[in-house]
Amino acid sequence: MERFATLERLRTGLNKRLFSATELTQSYLQTIAAEDPNINAFITVDETAALAAAAAADRRLADGSATALTGIPLAHKDIFCTQGTLTTCGSHMLHNFVAPYDATVVAKLKAAGIICLGKANMDEFAMGSSNENSAYGPVANPWSKQHVPGGSSGGSAAAVCAGFAPIATGTDTGGSIRQPASFCGLTGLKPTYGRVSRYGMVAFASSLDQGGPIAHSAQDAGLLLSYMSGFDPKDSTSTQRNDAWLENVPNQGLGETQSGLKIGLPIEYLSGLEDTSGVEHVRKALESKGHTFTEVSLPHTDAAIPAYYVIAGAEASTNLSRYDGVRFGHRCKDPTSLEDLYKRSRSEGFGDEVKRRILTGTYALSVGYYDAYYLKAQQIRRLISNDFNEVFKTVDVLLTPTTPGPAFAAGALTQDPVAMYQQDKFTVPASLAGLPGLSVPCGMQQGLPIGAQLIGPAFREDLILTLARDYQLMSDWHLNIPAGAK
Repeated sequence: MERFATLERLRTGLNKRLFSATELTQSYLQTIAAEDPNINAFITVDETAALAAAAAADRRLADGSATALTGIPLAHKDIFCTQGTLTTCGSHMLHNFVAPYDATVVAKLKAAGIICLGKANMDEFAMGSSNENSAYGPVANPWSKQHVPGGSSGGSAAAVCAGFAPIATGTDTGGSIRQPASFCGLTGLKPTYGRVSRYGMVAFASSLDQGGPIAHSAQDAGLLLSYMSGFDPKDSTSTQRNDAWLENVPNQGLGETQSGLKIGLPIEYLSGLEDTSGVEHVRKALESKGHTFTEVSLPHTDAAIPAYYVIAGAEASTNLSRYDGVRFGHRCKDPTSLEDLYKRSRSEGFGDEVKRRILTGTYALSVGYYDAYYLKAQQIRRLISNDFNEVFKTVDVLLTPTTPGPAFAAGALTQDPVAMYQQDKFTVPASLAGLPGLSVPCGMQQGLPIGAQLIGPAFREDLILTLARDYQLMSDWHLNIPAGAK
């Protein structure tokens, strides 16, 4: 059974009874059991639940009630609450947490008949750019075990890249879908903030977090997005929209691309890069389809990283204050007082990177520093958002690199947090502005994949998905499979 097949091919095979959902699920489970010990893409594999869901999918396929995703296996990032299965967020703090409910994203996909194979590894509480911060061990890049897969959705990306699942969910706060997708040669989409419900998605930075799809192709990413999206009254940041294009994706695909688009090339993203061949390859391909390119400026780009890490740290400090050893999560043994309980439970439960961000976030929110750091960062965020608003008055979409280069070696940046943070320099601005961004494979450097990023105006995922789809019809970078994968 072809483990790197597109969703369309898997759907055709299921509909024609070439194989059953149970057989498909068993095939992926066997691959995971045989090969994941070398990758560590999964924290939890729930074979019993997966096979039960597959049996239910086979019944739906037989009685005609199946959707476009019924019977399709998937990996959920271990930040989405899943009823009856561990949800750890890659942290010792939640090593024993079994959610009593499903996140909205999980519930929506479960209702569509999708099969959850298990929970994918991740940087602890989504804080990291390499997936080396997990309490369950680092994840290896299937292209090279000596390199990182990116983070924080590194387990999700590695699972799809290695052929352990055809699609996966991820979350993106400052690049945590797009950067791993770039490093692993996949298509990863961060939707517009508010497009996908955050209910049941454990919070890192509430004004930035957004769930999205990781897949091999733009078509597959669009299909998964169509089932993940939608207004949710349980999430106060969820947006109510009626986008016909998104509703039509399950039956009609992504549809036609708008002709004659004007695409901007931000000079701040391209200056100083040693190799821009990937972006250039995308540009030439899209020019051949009648789209035009022009240089544009986003003048506050360099301020995005410092502003982001102040805002995200401050929100993390607030969100993670709930993990106190009392209500849920890790509790230290034999505390001598309430203060001792709080101190030791948090010290033992959180890893170094999480502690670093809690401390810096708390500092930024403290009396005497709030105006100098947090308020200033929010003002910079507004300037960055204004930059995008101005640019989108003259262009339809932006094309940029996704990352400064290919995946870096494991351990190379663990002692230099600032250098690690710079890996997100091209993804953070769109996150601060709440805009949709998509990484698409566009070449190889040093034997490793690289990605180009398409950024669109708010709620115009259709523009960037169809552009990516058209590019993938003219290229085969997204079809590349790591050496050794069968």
